[in-house]
Amino acid sequence: MTQVPLTARGAEQLRAELEHLKKIERPRIIEAIAEARAHGDLKENAEYHAAREQQGFVEGRIKEIEGKLSNAQIIDVAQLPRTGKVVFGVTVDVLDVDKDEEHTYVIVGDDEADIKQGKISVSSPIARGLIGKGEGDVAMVDAPAGKRELEVLEVRYE
Repeated sequence: MTQVPLTARGAEQLRAELEHLKKIERPRIIEAIAEARAHGDLKENAEYHAAREQQGFVEGRIKEIEGKLSNAQIIDVAQLPRTGKVVFGVTVDVLDVDKDEEHTYVIVGDDEADIKQGKISVSSPIARGLIGKGEGDVAMVDAPAGKRELEVLEVRYE
């Protein structure tokens, strides 16, 4: 499997979720299954079936996170050379020239992307258009809403 870029912060969040699932959720579900089994007939025991379904979900998520972490290329933005260029992991302030609106984006891996928090995937049209640009450069981006002209105002290595 190919390596997937992941910020150090994103990797830490995945590790924290994995620990929570293994140390808190998994034992809680095992206890719920044992308690439901004690009620007797499992065929019509809704609590048992619900707990088993939860167990399947949690175990699936654990495998998914372990897979992501094992294939991750963790990039620590603080260790990157400060070239002033937009690269994976940086925070970039841009001006949407047509709308005269400023936006701040953090370029992250696909699994970390969350537009509500300003985190955009490195494979998104906006990020692809901004990669390699420096302060003062203008990027023409083919966004889903149409062509956008974005001027790079500041690149931060946070």
